[in-house]
Amino acid sequence: MSSIPLQIHNMSVAYQKKPVLRQVSFEVPEGKLIGIIGPNGAGKSTLIKAALGLIPRISGDVAIYGRPYKEQRKLVGYVPQRESVDWDFPTNALDVVMMGRYGHLGWFKRPGAKEKKIAMECLAKVGMADFATRQISQLSGGQQQRIFLARALAQDASLYVMDEPFAGVDAATEKAIITLLNELKKQGKTVLVVHHDLATVKEYFDWVLLLNVQIVAFGPTEEVFTTEKLQETYGGRLTMLEHNNASTLITSTR
Repeated sequence: MSSIPLQIHNMSVAYQKKPVLRQVSFEVPEGKLIGIIGPNGAGKSTLIKAALGLIPRISGDVAIYGRPYKEQRKLVGYVPQRESVDWDFPTNALDVVMMGRYGHLGWFKRPGAKEKKIAMECLAKVGMADFATRQISQLSGGQQQRIFLARALAQDASLYVMDEPFAGVDAATEKAIITLLNELKKQGKTVLVVHHDLATVKEYFDWVLLLNVQIVAFGPTEEVFTTEKLQETYGGRLTMLEHNNASTLITSTR
C-alpha cells in the first residue's frame, strides 16, 4: 500500500457547465495538519466532495493510499459541513457516533458492547459524554459539531477530511477541536481541513493549500502562506491590517 494518504491528478469539476475546479493536482504528505484556504466559490468543499466521490468529476484520478476511494473507504473519516446535515432526524448522540463503527462491522452486523464502549470513549474525548442520550436536535451548533468529530474518531481512520469544522462554533469548541486535531497528528494521522479564518492559519496548520478554482500554491505554511500568494488567491477581497506595528493580521470577506 502506498504511504501517500491522498493523491489527486488533473481533477476538474463543473456545475451546469461552469468550471468549479480546473485541473487540480497535488499529493498530501502523511502525518500533517493541512488547511484548504480560498475565497467563497473557490471550490474548497467541491474539492473534498469530488475526491470522496460524493459529487461527479469531469476528469481526474483520486487515490487513497494508492488505491481508489471505494476500496479504501474505511481509512477515511469525513466530517461534512454542519448545515448539510438533517439535525431533526430522530436519533441521539451515541447512535450518531456508533455510525462511525459500521465500516468495521459491515452494514448487517449490529453494534454491540465493544462498539458502544468505543463510541463513549470518543464522546468523552470531545467533551460530550454527558450528552450521549440527548437527541441531536436538542444540541447547540458547537455540540453538534463535536458529535460529528466523535463519529469520525470512532471510525479510527488514517485520513480525516473535514469541511469547515470551526464554522459557527464557540471559542471553547474551537479550542477543543484544534486540540483533538493535534492529537490525531501525534498519532500519525493525516488531517485535511477546509478553513476560512486566515488569522489562525499559521497557528493551526503545518501545510496549506491555496485554492481559487485552480491551485495557487501548496506546501508548508511558512513557505506558502505569504501576502503575495494570498493576494493572488483572494484578489481584491483581501484586507491587510497592521497589528502592533509589527505583525500583519490578514482577514478576508467570506
